[in-house]
Amino acid sequence: MSALQLRAANLADAGDCLLLARLTDAYARDAMGGGEGLTPARQQQLAQALGGHPGLFALIAEQDGEAVGHALCVLGFSSFYAAPVCNLHDLSVLSAARGQGLGRRLLQAVASAAAQRGCAKLTLEVRDDNAVGRTLYHSEGFAEAGLGGTHYRLLEKVLTPA
Repeated sequence: MSALQLRAANLADAGDCLLLARLTDAYARDAMGGGEGLTPARQQQLAQALGGHPGLFALIAEQDGEAVGHALCVLGFSSFYAAPVCNLHDLSVLSAARGQGLGRRLLQAVASAAAQRGCAKLTLEVRDDNAVGRTLYHSEGFAEAGLGGTHYRLLEKVLTPA
């Protein structure tokens, strides 16, 4: 059995930020991440931007000293809860390390880190065709978001060029 370690990323450390950018690129290259990686310029931009955003925190999963997954979280605020909320923006496990429960361990560590930050809830987005992710999230207590029995629909408006 290989040794798994989950650790908080140090967003003030350029090496950790580059590692997160590489893990995000691997996730983006996966079918569930859209199938297209980040350009080298976007990876560099991401690495530089991570440390400058005050509402971010990230976790890195390492197996036998090698990074195999990550979680990137963004803190926000809920007026209805009058408390912070945590959006799990990215959760990934490299394909070679899947099927060992690493995603679940990362998800549980994010929930713990969010609770320690006083967050009222944890939110995330998942593709309709991501059956593995949906099963994991539902098994960890996530449910479709909504008010008064009406589900939310995620909308976006891109303000900067991809």
